[in-house]
Order: sequence, then C-alpha cells, then structure tokens
Amino acid sequence: MRQLKKIFHFVFSLYAFAVFLLLMFLLFPFVVIASFFGKIRGGNMIYRICRFWADAALICWVIHHKNIYETIHDPRHPVVFVFNHISYLDIPFLLKTFNKQTIRILGKAEMAKIPIFGYIYKKAAVMVERGDAEHRAKSVNILKAVLRKNISIVIAPEGTFNMTNKPLKEFYNGAFRIAIETKTPIKPVLFLDAYDRLNYHSVFSFSPGRSRAVFLEEISVTAFESENLGELKQLVFNKMETALVKYNASWIQDK
Repeated sequence: MRQLKKIFHFVFSLYAFAVFLLLMFLLFPFVVIASFFGKIRGGNMIYRICRFWADAALICWVIHHKNIYETIHDPRHPVVFVFNHISYLDIPFLLKTFNKQTIRILGKAEMAKIPIFGYIYKKAAVMVERGDAEHRAKSVNILKAVLRKNISIVIAPEGTFNMTNKPLKEFYNGAFRIAIETKTPIKPVLFLDAYDRLNYHSVFSFSPGRSRAVFLEEISVTAFESENLGELKQLVFNKMETALVKYNASWIQDK
C-alpha cells in the first residue's frame, strides 16, 4: 500500500509540474506586455495574470482552497501580511488567498535566476538579497513606498521553510520594523494544508486535497516604537503559534 502511494505521488507530481509549466508558457507573453505599463499599473496587471495562473493550476491539481476569517477582514486598507512558510506551494496559495486584495510579495532574489519563471517572479515580487545589507535596505524602502500607494505587502517572517517540526521557526525583524516605521497594522495569515499538498522533503510529494488559509485578527502597531520591535515580533509569533496548534497543523510533532 505504501509503495502504491509513493507511485501515485510521483505520477501526480509529474502531472502537476507539467500543468505548471504549460500555464507558465501560455501566460508568459501577457506578463511581458504588462511589464511595459510601469511598476504600479503593470505590477497590478501581472498579479491579475498570476492569480489566473494560480486559479487554473489549483483546478487542474484538484486542490480546493478556502479562506477562513477569524475576524472581519477589510481589504480596502493596506496591511503587512505575515504568513508561515512551509511549502513549495506557498506562492500559488498566496495568490489564491489574496484574490481580492492588491498586494506585493517580498521574494528571494535567487529565484529570479530561474529561466522564464524568474522573469515573472522578478516582475511580480519585491526582490531581496538577505546577505546584502545595502540591498535589504533598498527592498525595505520599496516596500514602504508600496504601502504609501495603498498596496498591502506580504512577508514570510521565517525567511525560509520551517523545517523544525515546530509550529514556526524564529522570525526575522524586517516585517515588524516596516510595520512600526510606517504605522501599518500587521495581519497574520496561516497556511494549514500546504505542507500536506507538497512538502519540502521531496518535490515528488504532490497530492490533491484541501487548502485552507486562516486570517487572524489584525494587530495594531500604534503603541509600538522601534525599541519595542522584539515585543511586537514575539506577540505576532505567539498568536500564530497558538493558532497553528489549535488548528492541528500536521507538521507539528510535539503538540
């Protein structure tokens, strides 16, 4: 039975990657055209194209996505979204989750090196090289400018995959520093099923099924200053950790 399951995952993964590549090649010319319309207008067009990509891919992958709102969510004002980074599928799930909100995602600069996909990624995301202080500062300034345009930003405060079997790994400061300096509220979002659909252990672990994104309560930062950054970061960490345990996230081993 276990061997049959492995064969299914392998075959389904090949199918899923073929769907991903086919949609990418079909939509690539539209992304190139949209890129000529500037950072804001063109960027918004590219996100709409990428959302169509995500919608179509999830249908083909037989993944049913659902947003869960623990409190009322108002997409009309900008926030700093933070999410738990646990799977290769986080990007399509992000695009599906924020299908009614104008966003920009903070992405790793090395992803831009991937042929074709890297071009799309570079045009859609705000790129950052974590090992380069000057580049990090430039990325932060771009994100602040994006917020001033009434566009929300999306950041994975863990920086990379959480491979600890804990609810979360340690957070970086960036998202919380931006929130404090721009006085923009933080909105945590949890991905509960991305690990089960395609986890970091193997690219051949793809499986159909459900996908849930949980919007937690918005956190005001008006009472926080730069010297309180650690307190804000710990507050957000605790709220996300508690919620992941409550929803019984599958990768947590010491629940």
